[in-house]
Amino acid sequence: MIKGLGEKTVKLLNQCGIYRAEDLLTYYPYRYEVFNPTDVLTLSGEFIQTVNVLVESEPVVSYIRRNFNTLRFRVSALNKVFQVSIFNRAFMKPHIEVGKKITIIGRYDEKKNTFLASDIKLKAITSLQIKPVYHLVRGLKNANFEKWLQEVMKLPMDLDVKIPFEIEKRYHFISQTEAFGAIHFPKCAEDVKRAKVRFIYEELFEFMFKIMYLKEKETKAIGLPHVISDEKVNDFVLSLPFELTKDQKQALADGLQDLKSEKRMNRLLLGDVGSGKTIVAFILMYANVLSGYQSVLMAPTEILATQHYQSCKKFFDQYPVRIELLVGSMKASEKKKVFSDLSNQEVDIVIGTHALLNDQVVFANLGLVVTDEQHRFGVNQRKNLQNKGYRSDVLYLSATPIPRTYALTIYGDMDTSMIATKPQGRKPVRTLIKKEADVKEILQAIYHEFQLGHQIYVVAPMIEESEMDDLKDVHFLKEKFELAFRDKVNVGVLHGKMKASEKDQVMKSFEKGEIQILISTTVIEVGVDVPNATMIVIFNAERFGLATLHQLRGRVGRNNLQSTCILISNQEVERLKVLEESNDGFYISEKDFELRGQGDLFGVEQSGDMSFKMADLKRDYKILLQAKNDVIDYLKSGDYFQSAYYRDLTNKIDFTN
Repeated sequence: MIKGLGEKTVKLLNQCGIYRAEDLLTYYPYRYEVFNPTDVLTLSGEFIQTVNVLVESEPVVSYIRRNFNTLRFRVSALNKVFQVSIFNRAFMKPHIEVGKKITIIGRYDEKKNTFLASDIKLKAITSLQIKPVYHLVRGLKNANFEKWLQEVMKLPMDLDVKIPFEIEKRYHFISQTEAFGAIHFPKCAEDVKRAKVRFIYEELFEFMFKIMYLKEKETKAIGLPHVISDEKVNDFVLSLPFELTKDQKQALADGLQDLKSEKRMNRLLLGDVGSGKTIVAFILMYANVLSGYQSVLMAPTEILATQHYQSCKKFFDQYPVRIELLVGSMKASEKKKVFSDLSNQEVDIVIGTHALLNDQVVFANLGLVVTDEQHRFGVNQRKNLQNKGYRSDVLYLSATPIPRTYALTIYGDMDTSMIATKPQGRKPVRTLIKKEADVKEILQAIYHEFQLGHQIYVVAPMIEESEMDDLKDVHFLKEKFELAFRDKVNVGVLHGKMKASEKDQVMKSFEKGEIQILISTTVIEVGVDVPNATMIVIFNAERFGLATLHQLRGRVGRNNLQSTCILISNQEVERLKVLEESNDGFYISEKDFELRGQGDLFGVEQSGDMSFKMADLKRDYKILLQAKNDVIDYLKSGDYFQSAYYRDLTNKIDFTN
């Protein structure tokens, strides 16, 4: 038990995800402050200095305004006397006494002979110190956090050992206990480096263990027997008002082979925006229905689910396939009817949102589970839907293009099909980079599209205006656009804080053409399909990763008309030029990965599937590959049966029925 932890402090620690003493140890610093003290004042204001000084005068506090003060006093260092100033440290005045030795950290201005301090240590630092800094919620202090860590380090704890002993020995990793001491209380930079190497490998080894163990289980998983009429499937494909691309045909062949084989399907269909993944999923769902099973498709938003439902109804209008929609905004009576029809197998295909996870959703004979934008659902959500069937096949769809090498590693437990080619007749979206000073030219381009009868998306990175910067929010932009176009154009607003029913109403109005300009946040990033929209204007484009911008750009160019994407930014123009150069999402994702790392790889939400505390997939990719090879050997040897941690982990990882 840690001393001095009251109920209030415990709640604050819980907000940081700290519930047990062990959690403190794995709450790593996000940076370090290095203090290398000297009593020699460097005559340069370019560098932060740590200087030991002698206080020469009583400190004086002056108030600039309420809650903002300056503390000033004179000090000396090697017979040089100068003034020290520090903001908002009035509380330190009684502790700064004439003749006392202290340490000041900050910058020296030779012309003014003043030292602007960022921090003051009341006890002089006499040797090199490395201080960890933690991301803490308001109410918690680094100094107290260090004391609690010191107490925890003294406690006898049976910590989970995540790196097998033989591997730890092979790579000469420091022990787990040594690593915790080195990461939280380093004596030198080498301590931090050695600890980080261990913890990075540890995280990636555990991550790859889960993936490779799942792959091993999925390889052995027996699927449902399917008897599929190739003739009926081919007839449906030929009835489509367009021809499938080469990549679509290959993805379909992969999926049909999965359904026909004894092995259970566990496939990821990766496709660029507008590449036609959904129709491939519909055909596979139809093939599954032909075998006597039910199919389900879960989408992350009601807008996307409704869109899929309407498309599916249209494609199967002349076929004896019963299709239903299930979303949260439906009336209780409507949901009840769907529940009943599903359990009685009066529905062949159901398309919906999280509402499908309701306990009242019981399938009579579920054969195929399709999850659209799979990264937007947590692992447990995907598993819960799959478990509503017995040995159900699983197909994941994702429009988030990521580098192929990373995809094969990160999604190593799944078979992967990729659609890179766009449907015939689609013109590449023209991308232009503009500055805010070009606003008149941009407004003219928007009005020209409106006169042609087309619609326009406008994207803002925020919902409400911030006093800290000039980011354009949706409401501010709405006012400006209404002022610019007077009553000639109907302007709508869409953002994530709106109720589902409100968002649905706005999108319906936009789809019907009642709204000509839709000002939105990134809520339109995935799936929304309005063929008449031919222009998208993105403000503060530098705030987004290239992959996200490409996703947003994919909202236009969904017909045979020439579409345009305008990126407005007063900075980072060179980075944005990648989008001018290419419409290839996989090429762009490679560039985005090089420039930004893993953070933007899966968009805004990662659902906790890849929440690393120390590792970074881009920076540590070589370590990831090595960990993968080590895991493969570890699984083959069967040594994990001797590890309490990994034996327990395999019991928890059960994605099969």
